[in-house]
Amino acid sequence: MTGRARGPYKPGMHSARIAFVGTGRMGANMARRLKERGHAVTAVHDPATAVADALAAELGATRAASLAAVTAAADVIFTVVPDDAAQLAVFAEQGDSLLTGAQGRVFVNCATLTPAVHLEVERRARAAGAASLEACMASSIPQARAGTLYLMCGGDEAAFARVRPILDDLSSALRHLGPTGRAAQVKALVNMVMNINTAGLAEGLGLGAALGLDLDLLREVFAQTGANSQVLKTDGEDMQHRAHDCFFSAAHAAKDSTIAWTLAAQAGLHLPLAAATKLQYDRMVALQLGHLDKSGVAELTFPGRHA
Repeated sequence: MTGRARGPYKPGMHSARIAFVGTGRMGANMARRLKERGHAVTAVHDPATAVADALAAELGATRAASLAAVTAAADVIFTVVPDDAAQLAVFAEQGDSLLTGAQGRVFVNCATLTPAVHLEVERRARAAGAASLEACMASSIPQARAGTLYLMCGGDEAAFARVRPILDDLSSALRHLGPTGRAAQVKALVNMVMNINTAGLAEGLGLGAALGLDLDLLREVFAQTGANSQVLKTDGEDMQHRAHDCFFSAAHAAKDSTIAWTLAAQAGLHLPLAAATKLQYDRMVALQLGHLDKSGVAELTFPGRHA
């Protein structure tokens, strides 16, 4: 399924109240986009309260002091959290939780998580009378702001239909891939291949630098041959010039490579490229370089850099 054409909007044209848990650059820019499209963004929540306060003031929303307050303030709640542990924590079965008073709510979970966690969140949401949906993102910060995310969804089709008008305003390409867990599997494979390509490009350019080649010329040759890739377009120049401003962190690359490597192990497959790439990003984290963009893997391959 693809996103339908989006015409002009009128303020207040959408009735569902929307909240965001996780107000980092992805979550914040998604919230800004929906506000611009006329949606009612009523509440935000983040452990970094100063960041959440600033976004709430910008959007005219409430900075919810608790997860239960988020659910009370919204009909549709987006979660954009770092990892499995954070996801399970916001859907805790005891204590402060998004599940409190969740009857009739729809949770749209955008983080890259293991498929099993999405299934567990779905189980907990259903027990609370709510619905959950995977909405895995294969794009970055500029696309979140522009509403051109590539969104891969999984879960109940009725829940997907209910929130589709919202998702259409975030996405230029929207896919419902099947039951819960499928979108997480596909996202893991997307990031596995992307991370392998990134690590491979870093090795090619690093070797080129060691050989004394003109890296501008080398990147041009790569672009006209079988060495071309989307990663070359987005990361090649950054690797060359050590411009690792973060759009997708090395720490997240390590996490996502581990998810894919684990899925492969569970399937009985030996994937040596995936394993080697995981080790490279794990090494970045160990060297305290996890805050760099994934292009920072070049710091391990270029002569005279951190390694």
